Amino acid sequence: MDEIQRLLANNHAWASQMKAEDPAFFERLSAQQAPAYLWIGCSDSRVPATQLVGLLPGDMFVHRNVANVVVHSDLNCLSVLHFAVDVLNVRHIIVCGHYSCGGVQAALANTRYGLIDNWLRHVQDVRNKHAPLLASTAPARQIDTLCELNVVEQVVNICQTTVVQQAWDAGKSLAVRGWIYGIADGLLHDLDLCVTSHQALPVQYDRAISQIAARAQRQ
Repeated sequence: MDEIQRLLANNHAWASQMKAEDPAFFERLSAQQAPAYLWIGCSDSRVPATQLVGLLPGDMFVHRNVANVVVHSDLNCLSVLHFAVDVLNVRHIIVCGHYSCGGVQAALANTRYGLIDNWLRHVQDVRNKHAPLLASTAPARQIDTLCELNVVEQVVNICQTTVVQQAWDAGKSLAVRGWIYGIADGLLHDLDLCVTSHQALPVQYDRAISQIAARAQRQ
């Protein structure tokens, strides 16, 4: 059996297992999509969004790209955000980065790969914004500190989109959170950043940055 046929065989086995455990599962799944969460994460193959939090298909709307970046001119990401907030009525937006992220490492070290360098320019902007903090961080810890900082800045970018701003203006209950995943231990870490309104953003941001700085100096 070649690699592709193995994937198809795995799919049949998985579908059979799901039906055995819950005969009506796919019938319910095909009838509606009502997730409570939008996950914006990295494309890294080692970070499977729904599996990390023990959710089933249909429980989480997912958007992924290299280094979990949110850019105000990225219509792909903005379309996902709009559909999730205005159509699916998700209540939680989770930006989840991960430690030892290859995209963040490339941005930190100015590594050149080609086309993707243009995308990682956004992470370099985060690096440059927090240059004093990174300079005072031990070299071995710098990449993970930048991974955390990148999550925080992407949370800010989401909060500043018209989609989220208009949702808050309309009184919707919507929280934007920042998490990070440890590939080495399989654990998610809450960066203690949860923004639920325009007014909450500056305070939440300052606290998250302060906590990252404190961790960077301890390690």
